[in-house]
Amino acid sequence: MVGNSQSWKQKRIKAQFWSFDIIFAIVIFTVAMTILAYTWYNIDNQLSLSYGSGAETMQFETQVLAERLMTPGAPANWESLINAANSSTWNYISIGLTTAPNSSTISEQKVYTLMAMANYNNSNYQATKPAMGIGYDYYITITGKNINIEIGENPAEHNALTSYVYKTRAVFGNEPVLVKVAVWTNEPIAIS
Repeated sequence: MVGNSQSWKQKRIKAQFWSFDIIFAIVIFTVAMTILAYTWYNIDNQLSLSYGSGAETMQFETQVLAERLMTPGAPANWESLINAANSSTWNYISIGLTTAPNSSTISEQKVYTLMAMANYNNSNYQATKPAMGIGYDYYITITGKNINIEIGENPAEHNALTSYVYKTRAVFGNEPVLVKVAVWTNEPIAIS
């Protein structure tokens, strides 16, 4: 009989530890899920605040476009692979204007190709936007002592309500130039 009471106590102790383990695991799982949900909620809110309003999106697009233009594009020889008058040949390119990565020297051929693409007709101008990674209208100027290049649609001529401008320095030919990128719209946008 002594043996039976001892085994009953051992079984009872094992059952208590098993229930304690389950409770402890549930508590740890609940805490981990709460932390994960809280972190996800904060990340989701930050993303929606960062890109939520039209004004912030437009400002972001302006900066991204200016930075993209100061790359060679993809592929690096995109200007020789397309027909500037046929927007269906632009599907798999990303427009950049420099001669090499991390260079501030602008390729004359790339600038003239982009000018032909954007200034050919209005439907081609609209088709350049996806290749440049933007949804708003744009206006790019490259100015220097003897250089005055305009690409896109001038916001002053289209009653722009909102525009963002990004400026950077570069070299065109042998001349230092100012590259000014404006992203604009003549539609009201939400400003938060």
